[in-house]
Amino acid sequence: MTLWIVSHPACRLHETGPGHPERRRRHLAVARALEAGLRAPSTRAEAPAAPREALLRVHTRAHVARVFSTAPERGLARLDPDTFMGPHSLEASEHAAGAGVFAVDRVLEGGPARAFCNVRPPGHHAESDRVMGFCLFNNIAVAAAHALEVHGLERIAIVDFDVHHGNGTEDIFREDERILLCSSFQHPLYPFLGDRTSSPHIRNVPLPAGTDGAAYRPVVADAWFDRLDAFRPELLLFSAGFDAHLQDPLAGLALVEDDYAWLTREVRRVTDRHTGGRCVSFLEGGYHLDALARSALAHVRALAPDVPARRP
Repeated sequence: MTLWIVSHPACRLHETGPGHPERRRRHLAVARALEAGLRAPSTRAEAPAAPREALLRVHTRAHVARVFSTAPERGLARLDPDTFMGPHSLEASEHAAGAGVFAVDRVLEGGPARAFCNVRPPGHHAESDRVMGFCLFNNIAVAAAHALEVHGLERIAIVDFDVHHGNGTEDIFREDERILLCSSFQHPLYPFLGDRTSSPHIRNVPLPAGTDGAAYRPVVADAWFDRLDAFRPELLLFSAGFDAHLQDPLAGLALVEDDYAWLTREVRRVTDRHTGGRCVSFLEGGYHLDALARSALAHVRALAPDVPARRP
């Protein structure tokens, strides 16, 4: 089983302003954790920029044009109360979306493979026609649409375990039954959506503040696992946000690294017999640097357990 780690140097240059939680050190923390914790150097790859047509499969022309035209030559441009662009942000966002396109191609065209996209800005809040919540383009939606339209897949499962509801992904695929979206998130919490969604192909699990792993595991297992098996996905995608961690400053859930590893293993156990092990994961949230690094490493190790850990 091949593991790809996909990223781009521009993701580290995306600027959000002093004190902003979605800062460039997040990218570096994850990169260092994976470099120290995995022995798979030959699988690293630099993401290309997403083609314009890939962005337009999930975003309106007006949205794409706004992101491109807002990019400043210097300083910061504010697109919504939480979302900023600096001089390198457009390049970073193009490569963050392109990472998923590249990873899907590698996973679907080669032998059994999995991929983790260490990218920023994150994507799952970006709706079809607006930026939102640190997100410019919806990276995972771009990848899913590419798999559907270019590779001809008919069933894709998206599992989103970020502490914030992935409203953008739900917005984009609300009417598309080729996508099974399974999402867990704290509620009430930004963006204050998702708790009333009722759909056979969208399985939302809103959770109260204070939920720990012991409470989390049976709830998501009951809500997701049988449905994932019955759906028989041809590809699995993760929106991997690690801000439900006990140490994260932006929310109030209480998961730890072992919970992320458990969820990754169990979702793989249910879906691997249908996907053939084909899986792509995207970094979303996670704002305590040490907890983010440890959790991302635990997730990637569980994503591809046959890739050996580096010995201390």
